Amino acid sequence: MVDILVIGEHTRGLLDSTTKELLGAAQRLDGKIGVAILTDEVLDKSAEESIALGADEVFVIQDPMLKRSAVEAHVTALEQLCNHINPNSILLGKTIVGSDLGPRLAFRLDTGMAQDCIGVSQISSSSEIVATRPVYGGNALATIAFAGNGPHVVVIRNGTYAPPGNNADNIGRVTLFKAQLDPAELKVRQLQTVEKPRTGIRLEEARAIVCGGRGLGGPEPFEQLSELATLLRGAVGASRAACDAGWIDHIYQIGLTGKTVAPDLYLAIGVSGASQHMAGCTGSKNIVAINSDAAANIFHEARFGVVGDWRKILTSFIETVRELNEQHN
Repeated sequence: MVDILVIGEHTRGLLDSTTKELLGAAQRLDGKIGVAILTDEVLDKSAEESIALGADEVFVIQDPMLKRSAVEAHVTALEQLCNHINPNSILLGKTIVGSDLGPRLAFRLDTGMAQDCIGVSQISSSSEIVATRPVYGGNALATIAFAGNGPHVVVIRNGTYAPPGNNADNIGRVTLFKAQLDPAELKVRQLQTVEKPRTGIRLEEARAIVCGGRGLGGPEPFEQLSELATLLRGAVGASRAACDAGWIDHIYQIGLTGKTVAPDLYLAIGVSGASQHMAGCTGSKNIVAINSDAAANIFHEARFGVVGDWRKILTSFIETVRELNEQHN
């Protein structure tokens, strides 16, 4: 049996980056690692991928009812699996799926849950775990200890942990688990799936992000941000104010009510640095701010900052990056 159970997510048979990060978090805890993979179809790669990334056992639950949108079926299947293997800790990613599954699963198991965590660790000489999560809009950190025996449910923010190295020589086993599912449990039925065409690098996976805020003044500057992001082999992001103004689609929104990112470089242009926005990017390794307001909060968070007109600074910066790219190509 396993001590730490990672709830896996996959797309077209391959593990999502969030699940790989969760395996990185699981390896910081003591005990055997399991991965639960739920699917309505036969998978080719996810189980083998999980083992190569350090899982000791992969539990595959395959049932036609386990479509991605069928959260009631997923909760029931996971409840049955957890009652069968009795893990000490359950890790989920802060995705649309994980944020929905976490509270439901904790309720079913009558246990505690910590949401939106940026750290999980183990108390020395004990199987008890503690989780760290931002509170008050990211202005403070709270350490959460769980009372009673596990399993304890921890939902971890994307970008918090680095994925472990892939090792094809790792040894693990794949177990097929048959869940007893009742179609009457399904209260929501998916009528249609509409996929938005994907271009470029996903925000959650980008190593460099160029983010624009209210200070840009309109939608046109985002074309320049896109040009710079391309040169940096990164992605474009935006603050909620820019998205609410209709300058750019909400799928690019970063912050407390948007996406959480942790790139190597986070270039914030015209972003004030409100706590709600910073909650989505505090995991960035290097924050660089360009803002005309020297008193903007973003400068308290940034490693490097430039006070001035972003139009003049950005134009010069783009040309410099282009020249550097040409020198290295």
